[in-house]
Amino acid sequence: MTGRNQTIVSEFLLLGLPIESEHRNLFYVLFLAMYVTTVLGNLLIIVLICLDPHLHTPMYLFLSNLSFSDLCFSSVTMPKLLQDMQSQDPSISYPGCLTQMYFFLFFGDLEDFLLVAMAYDRYVAICFPLHYTTVMSPRLCLFLVVLSWILTMFHAMLHTLLMARLHFCADNVIPHFFCDMSALLKLSCSDTRVNELVIFIMGGLVLVIPFLLIIMSYARIVSSILKVPSARGICKAFSTCGSHLTVVSLFYGTVIGLYLCPSASNSTVKETVMAMMYAVVTPMLNPFIYSLRNRDMKGALGRVFCKKKKFPFLCDGQVGMFA
Repeated sequence: MTGRNQTIVSEFLLLGLPIESEHRNLFYVLFLAMYVTTVLGNLLIIVLICLDPHLHTPMYLFLSNLSFSDLCFSSVTMPKLLQDMQSQDPSISYPGCLTQMYFFLFFGDLEDFLLVAMAYDRYVAICFPLHYTTVMSPRLCLFLVVLSWILTMFHAMLHTLLMARLHFCADNVIPHFFCDMSALLKLSCSDTRVNELVIFIMGGLVLVIPFLLIIMSYARIVSSILKVPSARGICKAFSTCGSHLTVVSLFYGTVIGLYLCPSASNSTVKETVMAMMYAVVTPMLNPFIYSLRNRDMKGALGRVFCKKKKFPFLCDGQVGMFA
């Protein structure tokens, strides 16, 4: 019976977003524009950081990895969502569903750890400015990035392997726009207590502890800033951390509200909207948050364009306007 039940479900059906048919084309264009913006915005940040030597610093090393993570994070779900919105067969194979779940966890966790590394970088820069270059050495920065990739790889693999051992019976309809882990557990006809226990334990390690580390870093930063007698110094220090704090608020606000503070009244629509916030909206907004008021990024944009000589009017002493 177990083997037969396991072979019954060879694919899942993604219900997608609760959008009325007459509005489907409008939302399709909207989501397509959001995805293209996410890809182009994050690619631009990666290219600028790679090409401009002025941005070869610890903060921008972390930012380039964060942009790559955002690009991939959005690409895990958006192409499939766009395809399903124009298709009459919103199905995904069993291996494809597990693969999507793996990469969704992988890049979501990677962003989580990179935000911690960026918070530590800001902590050292503000609290120990004279020792910044010594503490944030290239070896330490590379170690933090590699560690983030390794930890997320093992964490995503753990949940994927635990999910692969479960059996799925006749019900194969996922009320979501991607293969969400909690939605899959509800469909399983196996005992999911081990999976739920691992989710609870690893959720604390992967989400709560990094979040607390970020809070501790900024508590020390605020304490250090308040000791600065100059109002200009305070404003400059806060502006340095403003972009990172905005991203942290967007990411953790939705993730904690959805996964760590569940409510019995949470409807499927509410869960889907919150998932859209951290899986689609946040990766799209990050390039704007980090570049619109970032003098280094604007300066790099001007220098790269001047170097390529594609916009010569920017080179005639006007690069400073980007700074």
